[in-house]
Amino acid sequence: MALSVAACGKAGDGAKGGGDSKTIGLLLPENKTTRYETFDRPLITKKIQALCPDCKVKYNNADQDTQTQKKQFDALITQGVKVIVLDPVDYKATKSWVDQAAKQGVKVVAYDRLAEGQISAYVSYDNEKIGRLQGEALVKALGDQAKDSNVVMINGSPTDPNAPFFKRGAHSVLDKQVKKVVYEQDIPDWSSDEANKKMNAAIDSLGKDGIQAVYSANDGMAGGIITALKQRGMTVPVGGQDSELAGLQRVLKGEQAFTIYKQIQPQADTTAEIAVKLLKGEKADSLTPTKVDSLSGEVKGIPAKLYDAQVVTKDNIKDTILKDKVYQASQICTADVKAACEAAGIK
Repeated sequence: MALSVAACGKAGDGAKGGGDSKTIGLLLPENKTTRYETFDRPLITKKIQALCPDCKVKYNNADQDTQTQKKQFDALITQGVKVIVLDPVDYKATKSWVDQAAKQGVKVVAYDRLAEGQISAYVSYDNEKIGRLQGEALVKALGDQAKDSNVVMINGSPTDPNAPFFKRGAHSVLDKQVKKVVYEQDIPDWSSDEANKKMNAAIDSLGKDGIQAVYSANDGMAGGIITALKQRGMTVPVGGQDSELAGLQRVLKGEQAFTIYKQIQPQADTTAEIAVKLLKGEKADSLTPTKVDSLSGEVKGIPAKLYDAQVVTKDNIKDTILKDKVYQASQICTADVKAACEAAGIK
């Protein structure tokens, strides 16, 4: 069996004239955020295989390590892979790899985060708009108190190119509609533990009465922040992003004010479609209606598709998350969340 497979592989490779014309590389950045292994990887793989049944997907997760991701990227190039879907750990670090790949005729599709370098296409969300949605939802959670409220901002990782957009979008709302952003930190690796430490530091420096709300760039960090607040006996609105299972449960229980729901399926499907088209040497213009520039401004007019997102509160989990079958009620409504689910009309 092994022999025949090996022989097939060799004969096949020869027929393709070198290079691997049926393999798409998929490189994801980390597994701290639950979405990558639970949704992105299986959805992209499934769509590629539906569109191209004899295509293979070579998958690697960098576990938040830039050097690891570079090795994974280089290995794909060495193996002759012609299309790589890349969600970078550190978007600045990718420039030399991506440019080198482009010189060798390898197409790189930036997924979720825009990498630096000669990218062939980019699929993500309108991230500044997500930041605005987060800001608006936090203001709404504060209600009439907003204009007298001091807000703490716990932002995403400095190596993630989406983080500055979330921050800019949120600031554009909060700077006008709350009293003041009184404490602000960027958190390396989106670490929940680090967010917890910074929240404790903020409470130490500002006092319990000096904080009326917390902007958290994602749900993972919101978990660490809410733990810190609970330990100090504080209850203030905290927002998040990603609609992680634990985040949705906190929203239902009233511990977290909202999260942001980004439909991963369309993002994953479009990326798979672009990758397959590029593999076949076809144009993907119909799938990339917008153009974006890299953050450094060095690469202009990258073909892109940017999706919209929406705010999720306990009032609309049913019409968003459950309706789209992201999670089933049975997954969300565990024993400690059952009463909150019933109150929200989720069965």
